[in-house]
Amino acid sequence: MFKKRDRNEVRVIRHARVRKKISGTPEMPRLCVYRSNKYIYAQIIDDTKGITLVSASSLDAALKGQLDEVNKSDEAKLVGKLVAERAKQAGVNKVVFDRGGYVYTGRVAALAAGAREAGLEF
Repeated sequence: MFKKRDRNEVRVIRHARVRKKISGTPEMPRLCVYRSNKYIYAQIIDDTKGITLVSASSLDAALKGQLDEVNKSDEAKLVGKLVAERAKQAGVNKVVFDRGGYVYTGRVAALAAGAREAGLEF
């Protein structure tokens, strides 16, 4: 019998396929998205040095008061704005978007829209 792969395993395979083509450089780091059922996380990563430059998530203390009465898509948009503001402070203006194997819709697209609104280019 064939064993059906779970959704996350398929996502990890898809993410590895995308990561073959996408890599973050010091001039243009990678904006990586991870989404769980409850929270969303974003990191800006320089792959040449292997370091995370900035990060933000829906668990951040900076967003605690704003997340009480919004839905998950609006949460993702706020996280995108926060990561973009932190990136601007770190001197990053342009990034490569890594959707993490997720479909570019819903919360992933909302995070990208929030980052673009805050001035991040990709």
